[in-house]
Amino acid sequence: MKTLLFLALVLFSGFSAGIVHGLTNLAIVEPFLDNAIAIENQNLFASGEAEDTPSFWIEYDSYRTWQKGGQVLAGAILGTSVGALFGIVYAYSRNSLPDGHSVKKTLTLASIMWATLFLIPFIKYPANPPTVGDPETVVLRSIMYLGFIALSGFGALGFYKVYKKLLHQKKILAFVGYAAYITIIFVLMPPNPDEISASMEMVNGFRTMSLVAVTVFWVANAIILGLLWQKYNPDKKLETKVS
Repeated sequence: MKTLLFLALVLFSGFSAGIVHGLTNLAIVEPFLDNAIAIENQNLFASGEAEDTPSFWIEYDSYRTWQKGGQVLAGAILGTSVGALFGIVYAYSRNSLPDGHSVKKTLTLASIMWATLFLIPFIKYPANPPTVGDPETVVLRSIMYLGFIALSGFGALGFYKVYKKLLHQKKILAFVGYAAYITIIFVLMPPNPDEISASMEMVNGFRTMSLVAVTVFWVANAIILGLLWQKYNPDKKLETKVS
C-alpha cells in the first residue's frame, strides 16, 4: 500500500464530501432551522426571557450569519473524520466487496456503513430541530444515540467476520444474525425521553432533509474515493509484490 497516496485520497475525498454535505445543509436543512429558531424566539419573548428589540435582532442576525458561515467548515471537518474511517474500512474490506469498478465497491461499502451507522440509529433516535427537546436531557440523548451507533457498528463488524468464515451457501446467516441482533437492540434501547410539542410538519420536514443531507455525504464520499482509487490505485504496489 502506498501509504501517503492512500492518506491523501482518503482525506481529500472525505473533505470534499464534507463540503458537499455542508452546502447541502445550507440549502435544504437551514430553512427548517430558521423556522424552528423563530418559534423559539417567540417563546422567549412570550416568557419574558428576552425582549423583541432591534439590539436583539442585530445580535441574532450576527450569530446566525456566523453559524451558517461555519456550516461548510464544520461539514468539511466532520467529512474528513468520517471519510478517514470509511477509507480505512474500505482498504481492509475491498477484496470482500463485489468485483468491478472501484466506485461499485465504495458505493456498496458506503451503503452498508450508511445503514448501520446512520439509518438504523436515525430510525430509533431521529434528529429534531432546536425547538424540540429538553436542554436538561441533551447528555442523556447523546449517550443513547452514540451508544446505539456503537452497538450497531460493532455488531455489523462482528457479523462481517462471521460472514467471511461461512461457506457461500450459508453466508445469508450472517445477515439474518445481524437483523435479529439489531432488532433486539432496537427494542431494548430506551426511547427518546422528550415529548414533541412542535409542529410535526416542521419536525418531519427537518428530519427528511437531514436524512437527505447525510445520504448525499455518503454517496459523494463513495463516488469521490472510488474514482480516485480507480485512477491512482494506491494498493497496486502491494498487489504486485504478492503476485
